[in-house]
Amino acid sequence: MQKLTIVAPSLALLLAACGGGGTETPTPGARTLAGATVASCAAWSSAQVYTAGMCATYQGKQYEAKWWNQGSAPTSDPYGPWKYVGDATGTPPDPDPTTPPQPGGVPTKAQAEAREVQLTDNDFFRKVKASVRTLDNAAVEAVVPGRAANPANVRRVERLLPAAKWDFYFPAREASYTYTRFLQSVAKFPAVCDDYTDGRNADAICRHSLATMFAHFAQETGDHNASIPLPQWRQGLKYLREMGCDENGTNCGYNAECADPVFNQVWTCGKNADGSYKKYFGRGAKQLSYNYNYGPFSQVMYDGDQSVLLKNPDLVASTWLNLASATFFFVFPQPPKPSMLHVIDGTWVPNSADITAGAGNNFATTIMIINAECGTGTEKAAAQNRIDYYKQFAADLGWNTAGEQLSCATMQRFGPASSAAYPIYWEKNWNSGGDYQCQLVSYQTPYSALVKGNYVKCVEKNWGVALK
Repeated sequence: MQKLTIVAPSLALLLAACGGGGTETPTPGARTLAGATVASCAAWSSAQVYTAGMCATYQGKQYEAKWWNQGSAPTSDPYGPWKYVGDATGTPPDPDPTTPPQPGGVPTKAQAEAREVQLTDNDFFRKVKASVRTLDNAAVEAVVPGRAANPANVRRVERLLPAAKWDFYFPAREASYTYTRFLQSVAKFPAVCDDYTDGRNADAICRHSLATMFAHFAQETGDHNASIPLPQWRQGLKYLREMGCDENGTNCGYNAECADPVFNQVWTCGKNADGSYKKYFGRGAKQLSYNYNYGPFSQVMYDGDQSVLLKNPDLVASTWLNLASATFFFVFPQPPKPSMLHVIDGTWVPNSADITAGAGNNFATTIMIINAECGTGTEKAAAQNRIDYYKQFAADLGWNTAGEQLSCATMQRFGPASSAAYPIYWEKNWNSGGDYQCQLVSYQTPYSALVKGNYVKCVEKNWGVALK
């Protein structure tokens, strides 16, 4: 059966379709089928038994939309899927991959995928997924400076940050941190320096984003050498791999998780020929560390495959991933922390708990996100470095920091009351009746709901089945 395309019409439209009135009204967000003929179920035929919900005819098939009394929809299924109920001639329903299985039944892969779509079919997920969307790696690797076919966000960066300015900002950089690779890291995540259709100033947000990213580059990988003429804000990207760490030497304390049966089962560490574990020390512009960070990054970069970078962690240093890893960190939320991008562009809206904690849409909040160097009452040296570097980059890029909160000295950590405590991970549904289903939770699991296909992986792993 053909997959259905759904849209969300207004409540008034739905009421008009069913005749309106009465206590049986559709819940907000109820859906109709794009291009379908809508009618009441009773109007199909005298034998039709579905009279409570609105119905639609789509490509010769008939569907019922579940309705409940206003405000009383089951919390586990607030919008309800469309249910195939037969065709206009009265032919009984045939098996439909979009119909959820009965409680306790093993779903098909198509049914699980439909459940994933259903649980993430809301404005929040559409907004977050749009901000973490990615470009195919082959298209990313085709990006070079000055190419007319470069993506729009890359062309904006080229205009605001030409190659000469990159060279000026990072003259002491390790040779692997090239301007081309930075453009590729931006290309991979099209929401960075993207256009906005709601009146926000895209150039201003891009300037703000670049200044923020570069300030953190300078702190994370800078030389911090006050004895040379080069100012410290321009000493960033000095280090490609964490100092004192390499594949043949010390593991720098990052590999204890590989010997842990729980952590290693989730983010399975790769092994060398001699049986020793690969090492997950800091690599790249944001010094990506630990197997539980390499795995999620790998999922995003390689179509859900976490094993690529767990087996080959040095790709984060030796390829354009050395800068893409930093862009990945910039765009992805880490509940209860929002993404840096959403802090900078205003997509994240702090609630009263966030405001009380001192967080907001400013540079100071990005310090809390990256390293929590905050909350002691006085500025820590590392946080002060970030602030000083940020002021320099912002001034040169044309972003005015006047009035922006820069200090995080009194800011408290994000907690479960934050508006950024998003449920964006799949976890086993422990509730009765939740057999072979996963649910959304706000704590990290191996199955990010922002990565397509992870719902199926969650069901398969937690229930020990292979969905077909």
